[in-house]
Amino acid sequence: MAIAVVAIVAGLLVLAVAADRFVVGAARLAVTFRVSPVVVGVTVIGFGTSAPELVVSGIAAARGGLDIAVGNLVGSNLANVSLVLGVAGLLAAPAVRSRIVRREAPLSVAAVALFAVLIQGGLSRLEGLVLVAGMVVAIVVVLGGARRQAAADADDLLQEVGEVLHAGNGDRSGVPGDTLLTAAGLIGTVVGAYVLVTGAEGVIDALDLSGGFVGLTVVALGTSLPELVTAVQSARRGQVALLAGNVLGSNIFNSLGGGGLVALVGPGVLADAGLTVVAAGLMVVVVLLSWVFLAGGALRRWEGALLLVAYAVALPFMKG
Repeated sequence: MAIAVVAIVAGLLVLAVAADRFVVGAARLAVTFRVSPVVVGVTVIGFGTSAPELVVSGIAAARGGLDIAVGNLVGSNLANVSLVLGVAGLLAAPAVRSRIVRREAPLSVAAVALFAVLIQGGLSRLEGLVLVAGMVVAIVVVLGGARRQAAADADDLLQEVGEVLHAGNGDRSGVPGDTLLTAAGLIGTVVGAYVLVTGAEGVIDALDLSGGFVGLTVVALGTSLPELVTAVQSARRGQVALLAGNVLGSNIFNSLGGGGLVALVGPGVLADAGLTVVAAGLMVVVVLLSWVFLAGGALRRWEGALLLVAYAVALPFMKG
């Protein structure tokens, strides 16, 4: 048991650092090769910030831990819109741009709802292809909308890309250095994810818990910690304008990209009602609730507090 806990902590630490370096390196390479800020912001950074969830779930599914894999994705989606968004709302009451309410919010709700429906009973490779196709459609819609609203979105995207490019000390080491940074970040992400999944399996064996519950709680909370830390730091600096869009975008990547990956590499049956019925249903309800709150143009403090309460209340029911 002690070894499993150490593995979980070590895996999370490696995962957090490596995934961050992967995003920085990939974004710098994309800008160096003159990829537009719209594409960098939507795809490179969007995918990179969801890399911990995607890699952890992919490895878990490949090792036969479909419950852990799906639980991580469901739990991460829940944590994003309750813990992360709730903390931001409570600390800073961020304003929400209209494009997020019009485009990202309904896309996020649709992605989460589709994922929740398809995991009932399990996931097949055909359902994985449906989710991947949905991911492609979502990227096209977001990219198209961003280009049509170039004037409105340019400042947001440039700010987001600029923050990533200047992460750390802001030094630029050129293509060789950025390539090495990206490769090292990707390798570290995979290694950290493998160690984390191994630790989670050890906890399941030691405490006789279901894989779905461990994925929903321990693993999902761990892979969502970087977003939570970012939310707190952004709130302290008063820079939370991009947070709602990032959280909703992460849910799109988790549900469609992560769900598709899991179904393709490790399809199988899901028999844990606490995961497929209770947690999945709560995930859809909380995402819908966040959309209602964001539609007001700002996430007020009482709304942020309510999202946090919703997560705390939901946890005991996830055991099924």
